[in-house]
Amino acid sequence: MGYENAELSILIVDDLQMTEYHQNYLNREGATNVIAFPMQEGEFAHVTPHLLGDVVISLDTANREAEAMGIDMAERFDELLVHGILHLAGYDHEKSEAEERRMEKKSEAMASLIRKMKK
Repeated sequence: MGYENAELSILIVDDLQMTEYHQNYLNREGATNVIAFPMQEGEFAHVTPHLLGDVVISLDTANREAEAMGIDMAERFDELLVHGILHLAGYDHEKSEAEERRMEKKSEAMASLIRKMKK
C-alpha cells in the first residue's frame, strides 16, 4: 500500500463509547462498527508523516455482526481492522460505487493475506 514504517493506533471500545465518537466526530447517531481517523490528511499531515491515524472498533457491534454472519469474532475483527486501515490509506467506499468496488477488492486481498499468515 506504499507505507513503510508506518504506525497506527487501534482503540477497542464498547457501543456506548462508539456512539459518543460517532456523534462527536461524524455527527451521526448510534454506534457503528469501525471509525478511522486519518492523520495523513489536512494542514498538519506533515507533522507526523509516519503516523497513519487511529482505528476505533466497537467490540459490542463486532460481536453482534460476527454472530449474525455466522463467523468467528476474530475474523470479523480482522475485517473491521482492514476496513479501518484502508480508510486511513485513502480508500472511501462512500465516495462512489467504483471506489466501493476498489476498496472491496483491496479488502479481500488483505483478508486473504491475513488468513495465510494465520495458518
